[in-house]
Amino acid sequence: MERLANRVMLLWGVRRVALAVVAGTVGAAALPPFNVLAAPFFSFPILVWLMDGLASHRGSGWFTRARSAFLLGWLFGFGYFVAGLWWLGNALLLEADDFAWALPFAVLGLPAFLALFYGLATSLAGILWSDGVGRHAALAFGFGLAEWLRSFLMTGFPWNAIGYGAMPMPMMMQSASVIGLFGVTTLAVFVFSVPALLGTRRGLRLGLAAGSCLLAAHLGYGAYRLANAETAPAAADLAVRLVQPVLDQSRKLENSDRAAIFEEHLALSALPPQPGSRRPDVIVWPETSVPFILTESQDALSRIAEILEDGQILIAGAVRVEYAAAGQPPRFYNSIYVIDSNGQILGASDKIHLTPFGEYVPFEEWLRKWGVNNLVALPGGFSAAANRSLLTLPSGQTLYPLICYEAIFPQEVGAEVAQADAILNITNDAWFGDTPGPYQHFQQARLRAVENGLPLLRDANSGISAVVDPYGRIVNGSAFNSKGVVDASIAGGTVPTWNGSVRKMNFWLILFAMFLIAAIARSGFKTAAN
Repeated sequence: MERLANRVMLLWGVRRVALAVVAGTVGAAALPPFNVLAAPFFSFPILVWLMDGLASHRGSGWFTRARSAFLLGWLFGFGYFVAGLWWLGNALLLEADDFAWALPFAVLGLPAFLALFYGLATSLAGILWSDGVGRHAALAFGFGLAEWLRSFLMTGFPWNAIGYGAMPMPMMMQSASVIGLFGVTTLAVFVFSVPALLGTRRGLRLGLAAGSCLLAAHLGYGAYRLANAETAPAAADLAVRLVQPVLDQSRKLENSDRAAIFEEHLALSALPPQPGSRRPDVIVWPETSVPFILTESQDALSRIAEILEDGQILIAGAVRVEYAAAGQPPRFYNSIYVIDSNGQILGASDKIHLTPFGEYVPFEEWLRKWGVNNLVALPGGFSAAANRSLLTLPSGQTLYPLICYEAIFPQEVGAEVAQADAILNITNDAWFGDTPGPYQHFQQARLRAVENGLPLLRDANSGISAVVDPYGRIVNGSAFNSKGVVDASIAGGTVPTWNGSVRKMNFWLILFAMFLIAAIARSGFKTAAN
């Protein structure tokens, strides 16, 4: 191992560049649907040794070290994000005549931008770099801070944060209920990078002991929490049906097929309960499942009333329109409607966090001059709601709505989630075809359930649709591209967990501890060098 570490440290030029990209690419194998937990235990030690190679040039100043480390982290991040996000290009190919030109920007441009955050991570780590365990703390500090920044800067895009690779199954998700996604990410980078000590030896016992304790705590707490998990009562509070119609996105983009699409949703909704299930109290349709403006079609509301039995509720994704004063264009919202068995709309909630280039164009006035448009063709695109409206059902249960990729943002779940009985996430991942995208999206939505101690109702057009309990376990679900319904019962209400403010505080405490360890080690390293 020492010989391998030395060879990596001494690499230069094209070989160093290639290995940094390869290390990041391999690290992405830890993400769904592959979930190769061993992958980051390879990629991060390689990154540490590459960083050691930079640190060996002791005559260089801190700025030069930070700049070289930034490039190294950017290369690592570029490989990681290309391997983890290449499937975004599939959405552009659905209307290739209009959007194929943008394919390189989606497949390579976005990863190149996101890699800047990992460049920042290694740049910060490079300033604090030492030998022994201190350098692992420095790397954990850098990545923890960078992933937190990535969650909100430039509207934010925390997709595939490093921590998800450490949480492929419910037993390994429970730590997020205490320290959140970014706390797990910070500690995961430390643990993933510890095997590098086998190649350099200094601080080996301390590093392996610390990494082993963190890993044991991560697994042990998960096992303990699941072993003592509260179970739902035999007669659960709410019977739910999730409709997964598996409609090809090209069909949804054509105006001529809208009536047939609507009827397909109705037919699935009216199916008899699955064996062992009772009649659903609530039926859920995915994002933008209603292929027209629902409030302008009384016939559609009447058809919904026909298939719903007394007391049943339909929750459907639809486009909501708001007309302005004369001469002003209407405003469109990506929304959720609650409809009763009389065909009456009881409530609605609009999306707050819109998808750039999917639902709106950033810097619109400038970019539209260059022919950049939304993937969803609406005049002016969608508008974002100012506030999130909780959905209250006639039975008294309250749902916390997250539309599409809002579920990837831990901070999107506000304090009002304490009033909810379950999280509702509707989405349409058919844009991305049978790629890793829908699997990654599902894992991230599951983690919101664990963090907040609430059941999750997730309905996706092509999948993955599932009812998930507050511990991230699937109660019942449907495979990707499997047309049908998911029937399940949930007991509303939370299970004991830390609230969002405490999770954030725990994350900052972890981040400060990593910085402190790295700073102390750096101070001792400089003293020894002098």
